[in-house]
Amino acid sequence: MELSSALLFAISAVTAKGFAPIATVPTARSSSLQGTASPTVEKESFQRSLLAAQLANKSNGKKAVDAPPVNIGWDSHQAVEKAPDSLVRPGDGPDGNYPMRARFEKMIREAQISITDAIEKIDGKAKFQEDSWIRANGGGGMSRVLKDGAVWEKAGVNLSVVYGSMPQEALQAATERGVDRAKGMAPGERVPFFACGLSCVMHPRNPFCPTMHFNYRYFETDGGVWWFGGGTDITPAYLNEDDMKHFHGTYKEVCDRHDPEFYPKFKAWADKYFVISHRNETRGLGGIFFDDLNDRDPEKLFEFAKDAVNSVVPAYGPIIEAHKDDPFTEQQKQWQLMRRGRYVEFNLVYDRGTVFGLKTGGRIESILMSLPETARWEYDHHPEPGSPEADIMDAFKHAREWV
Repeated sequence: MELSSALLFAISAVTAKGFAPIATVPTARSSSLQGTASPTVEKESFQRSLLAAQLANKSNGKKAVDAPPVNIGWDSHQAVEKAPDSLVRPGDGPDGNYPMRARFEKMIREAQISITDAIEKIDGKAKFQEDSWIRANGGGGMSRVLKDGAVWEKAGVNLSVVYGSMPQEALQAATERGVDRAKGMAPGERVPFFACGLSCVMHPRNPFCPTMHFNYRYFETDGGVWWFGGGTDITPAYLNEDDMKHFHGTYKEVCDRHDPEFYPKFKAWADKYFVISHRNETRGLGGIFFDDLNDRDPEKLFEFAKDAVNSVVPAYGPIIEAHKDDPFTEQQKQWQLMRRGRYVEFNLVYDRGTVFGLKTGGRIESILMSLPETARWEYDHHPEPGSPEADIMDAFKHAREWV
């Protein structure tokens, strides 16, 4: 998540975890997952960029007033009963110097409300609890978390607006596209940036109801470099091809409304990113994932991001409605918990936002919001050949086309 978007949005993760990490497309490949990028290579690149940021911070004796150190810490945030109408600095928009910042924040705030309202209606029992905070130099966030529901054990939808700055060395180390993210900055000067995003993870009770994750975000440097990123992906414990056709079909329709090349490109990107390298399998069954998107008019990309985030409930809700009351056995529940263990492994080992947040002393409740309340690890477990568990394991090891 360019300085490459990877590192910038990892900083957002320390205020509102759940933002998906940024995936560039390295040349290294996993041996068994054809066409799948190795997260190990991406993690090594990310660690180098993190080290560069830490070294640059040590070498800079003087820090800008609005420049948080690499270790941001929860004590840089002030809890408030209610977030202000906008977390964007007044001079930034919508009529200021950076109108897209305010527009994107307004769009995702509306999406946070509509999505949580819809999830509460489907659950029928639990309500989202909201925690809000602000930062002295601008920005802040709102975490909405539902727990102990009739349908969802845990669901979180987090919004974050971040103002900060990072060393140019970190920008150079983390940017694989070669973009000059330090445009307009003097040598050695830290690069001020803005990041705004909405992220979500939902863990249902029923093993036949899949986990779902999304995040949509916008980045901008004060030098005028900007880009969009995001995506929505699904993680079932059991394979239902009709569900996958619905989920992927919904997002193919979204993509096709904006560019016919988006879906095949972003579907492949999701398949490449969400790989548990040490298991040689994917976390789930993908969806769409994109980053560093600035190849056309920002207005067109804004409308695409808006369409995508507003399609979360149409893509996911019907699947939950169809299966929330399905009968299941204790054995099937145990399998779901083992797959949740895989979810935990990915998030703690490969998710750049999580890794950065844990290394930099961010707010732990926000960083780990994405994790399920319960998970299971069973020693040397292998599904019985020909079983439903073996069927979905094959899909985790060999990416499939659903539409």
